[in-house]
Amino acid sequence: MKNAALGALSVSRIGLGAMTMAGTYTTGRGLDDDDESIRTIHRAIELGATHIDTAEIYGPFHSEEVVGRAIKGRRDEVVVATKFGLFSHSERRRLIDSSPANLRIAVEGSLKRLGTDHIDLYYQHRVDPNIPIEDTVGTLSELVAEGKILHIGLSEASPSTIRRAHAIHPLAALQTEYSLWTRDPEAEILPLLRQLGIGLVPYSPLGHGLLTGQIRTIDDFADDDWRKTNPRFTGENFQRNLRIVDEVRAIGAETGATPAQTALAWLLTRGNDIAPIPGTKRVARVEENTAADGIELGAAQIERLNDLTPAAGARHDDANMASIDS
Repeated sequence: MKNAALGALSVSRIGLGAMTMAGTYTTGRGLDDDDESIRTIHRAIELGATHIDTAEIYGPFHSEEVVGRAIKGRRDEVVVATKFGLFSHSERRRLIDSSPANLRIAVEGSLKRLGTDHIDLYYQHRVDPNIPIEDTVGTLSELVAEGKILHIGLSEASPSTIRRAHAIHPLAALQTEYSLWTRDPEAEILPLLRQLGIGLVPYSPLGHGLLTGQIRTIDDFADDDWRKTNPRFTGENFQRNLRIVDEVRAIGAETGATPAQTALAWLLTRGNDIAPIPGTKRVARVEENTAADGIELGAAQIERLNDLTPAAGARHDDANMASIDS
């Protein structure tokens, strides 16, 4: 598989997101699937998808534990990314907290769960409105000097925050939602990242599963699946967004690609500084996703994908949007 450049860090241009390995779409953690999750990570490595992305909040902690088990004895074969800042260790609950004390506890916990002495790429999961970004990046730069982390990233950060953070210590990557139905980064974020030499890691590159073409009704979701409250999966918005999937399916059929492969192949045309991390805990899905690396879209197909109808509805509910730096 070809590589992408995230600042000075080289990663496989298709990675593997480990969020669903903790059952994150529902309140259940899916512990019975741990062995399958580990097989999925091993298969991803075999196929060249060596960029593994997780976070302490996934579970919490369970996803990191699974990744740690999977990469035991294979640490040198992978680039491991994880995140801090959405869990308060003093209060033991989900809470934005990037205080130096919380950050220090977080990194030590992640290192232990992952079974490693260093984290390749360490992200602030959400910008903390109560802690200046300069202070957070200052603490992260200390961890770089100590060898506990190698590269620094931010997630869902605004252009202003990105500039301020990068001035303290070079950022390798910004993680944000980017896909055929979330084109927001193209207006301001992506040009800024390229100006500063920072890579982009799109999460949810398959639209929380909708762009796989496997979802046709929200009745297929469990009662506690949070997508049932996501504006893009509710009411008329959902029906309108299914039409986007149908267009992607039709374009992909011309090259023998699935909707998921078509969506990922489109992302790969956007630049060699973009490295999507489609999430799965199934071997079959990781095989499908990594095969997108070999799909060549024609100029006319790319143009049609570029011109798809924008997604209907906000990308998160009000509570989640409120946690995004703007």
